[in-house]
Amino acid sequence: MDPRNHNDKTTSFMAEARASYNYSTNNNESPIINIAQDHLFTVLLLLPVESILSLSLTCKRLRAFTSSDTLWEAVCRRDWGSSCIDSLKSPNRHHNRLPWMRLYKQVSQLNSVSCHKFSDQGVDLDIPSSRASHSLNFVSDCLVLFGGGCEGGRHLDDTWVAYIGNNFHRILNWQKVNAGIPSGRFGHTCVELGDFLILFGGINDHGNRQNDTWIGQVTYHESIGITLSWRLLDVGPVAPPPRGAHAACCINNRRMVIHGGMGMHGSRLGDTWVLELSESLCFGTWNEIVVHPSPPARSGHTLTCNGRSRTILFGGRGLYYEVLNDVWLLDTSEDYLKWVQILYESQSIPDGASLPRVGHSATVVLGGRLLIYGGEDSYRRRKEDFWVLDISAIPFTGVQPIILNSKEILAKMWKPLKANGYQPNGRSFHRACADHSGCYVYVFGGMVDGLLQPSESSGLRFDRELFLVELVF
Repeated sequence: MDPRNHNDKTTSFMAEARASYNYSTNNNESPIINIAQDHLFTVLLLLPVESILSLSLTCKRLRAFTSSDTLWEAVCRRDWGSSCIDSLKSPNRHHNRLPWMRLYKQVSQLNSVSCHKFSDQGVDLDIPSSRASHSLNFVSDCLVLFGGGCEGGRHLDDTWVAYIGNNFHRILNWQKVNAGIPSGRFGHTCVELGDFLILFGGINDHGNRQNDTWIGQVTYHESIGITLSWRLLDVGPVAPPPRGAHAACCINNRRMVIHGGMGMHGSRLGDTWVLELSESLCFGTWNEIVVHPSPPARSGHTLTCNGRSRTILFGGRGLYYEVLNDVWLLDTSEDYLKWVQILYESQSIPDGASLPRVGHSATVVLGGRLLIYGGEDSYRRRKEDFWVLDISAIPFTGVQPIILNSKEILAKMWKPLKANGYQPNGRSFHRACADHSGCYVYVFGGMVDGLLQPSESSGLRFDRELFLVELVF
């Protein structure tokens, strides 16, 4: 919304409200019922949901207006973003759509997910091989899988794509793309930026860390299928030190942020870098963000933007090999970036003792919440649990760090989810991504517990399973 239009509408609304008040005082009527509907609609969208619900109790007219599907679609679009609302309104999903007010309520009260195993595709069809520490992205209505590590510590350099579209699929037709670039690696990061992918860093099977930046574009044609092209991005003379097992995400549709990872000689890093991309996406500029406080060094953690000017860092393995459960926010609402730590006691959360993890996934789903899945604890036990991390429950007062002592707030911030349907093996260093609606999360690969073979000592194996996690309303 243009700020000038917003100010004009607000001024007009206030003037009309005063006139309405004077008229209604003389006529013993509620002043608010005479406000023009478009002005009232504009003002309601400036209010938090709790205030909208409270206002609905004032009179019958407001009760009907604040319950309208049109208003709640606008509220959902405001709070969740336009892309997921447009996806939810797709004709292919129409039969599943709830009234917007009811959907908003159910999303806020989400307490379970349903897992679905994808059907076997037969021996005649190629499917990606077993792997971990790869990348998996949903871009241009396609799943894109690249690289990873496999048996013997070897890297992979293959790329696979599968068209999803707006349909709910139980069978996928993977297509192998022989791009030849980027070079093989694992522990890299790859984030979506519109119809593009931005890939950074990673480790090859010689243990060499890399710091190259690549941009990829995926295109789907009904006649010729899926094409994927990569090119090395020109970033000038400055780039982050080489690394792998770091965390990254896209912020503000034009920037990529990375944090931490494993640097040279196995050292864990705690630095933060931001890649500023040109409007044409022809080149980019890396800048290190040096602020205090900031998250300590770690690897195997996650960095996820919830679409509300805040990026959430969670978990990982620290300098002393400890597995972490701290939460940090990278606040991008101002002209400068700053880290804010959320301090809390895991003992105050039901089942909170199981929160510390490394090698998990953190995927933003419908409603701007994070779906935390899997990972492993300090004893390398792989997890199979699902959690929702909701930072909207946290009161932001400008004080750093934010200390949470209220069990009620913590119960809203961290919520364990029940998993129905197919029960996948617990796993770590898998990858997950959500479709445009945020209702479906795709999970592929990772390290899982396996039967011990004579040549094995760990009982670990690489996995090639793809399954779907659906939010249950």
